[in-house]
Amino acid sequence: MYKVDNAVIMAAGTSSRFAPLSYETHKGLLTVRGEVLIERQIRQLKEAGIDEVVLVSGYMKERFEYLKAKYGIKIIENNEYDRRNNHSSIYAARDFLGNSYICSSDNYFVKNPFEKQVSEPYYAALYAHGHTAEWCIGEGADGYIDRISVGGENSWYMMGHVFWDERFSRRFVEILEREYDTPEIRNKLWEAVYADHIDELKLRIRGYEDDYIFEFDSLDELRQFDESYVDDTRSYIIRRIAAELGCRERELSRFNAIKDPNGTQAIGFTLMYGEDEYRYYYNTERLEKENG
Repeated sequence: MYKVDNAVIMAAGTSSRFAPLSYETHKGLLTVRGEVLIERQIRQLKEAGIDEVVLVSGYMKERFEYLKAKYGIKIIENNEYDRRNNHSSIYAARDFLGNSYICSSDNYFVKNPFEKQVSEPYYAALYAHGHTAEWCIGEGADGYIDRISVGGENSWYMMGHVFWDERFSRRFVEILEREYDTPEIRNKLWEAVYADHIDELKLRIRGYEDDYIFEFDSLDELRQFDESYVDDTRSYIIRRIAAELGCRERELSRFNAIKDPNGTQAIGFTLMYGEDEYRYYYNTERLEKENG
């Protein structure tokens, strides 16, 4: 058994796919079913006896400051969040890693998954019945994850938190420090770094039941989970668009981010109103109808 030292919550990224809400506020600070996402997760960690919680901030970093006084957490900054992928948040928190939970600020756990003592290092996973575009994982004969693929079917897929023991943390940090200044790593998720070294970084699959862990990649997905967002998206941009089109917010759907030419930042989004598709750009604050 491993006694958990702490939890690291990654909250540096822009969540640009979650347009337009993530343009207006940080995704981890959204209120879902009456609770702020990141506050719910911090409370669950504290209730499990995890006293040291380290939050890695970046995008809209000032909006997380209140959490230090409210919950007694530490906040460190990832000042490369807009130039690198999430491996940079692991790098920023490297001095804290031991027997550690690694969490994302925008996960919603229906029940508390955290424990003060953990039997083995693992990656939380849900099971896809049929096809999924998520990162699929499988175990070898030794019981450890030995294969990862982006997309698959009838498979466990990565979803939620991870527990690293001290040995895993030490080895991962060694790899990260060795490769950090190489151009190949810049756009990699930490999971891709792990996949590159899967033969020496040992994790098991910890499967959870359906409807245990949620991650919302779009407003449409959030609306399915929290119906209060159907009529009130909490978005001033969507309210303005609804007023311009003379409709209700519930009539606007299928929001998808428009990325810049480098594919790194959202510059606007598309949406559907009835059979018509529209584009909205943040810099001009203009709504444009496709093909018309």
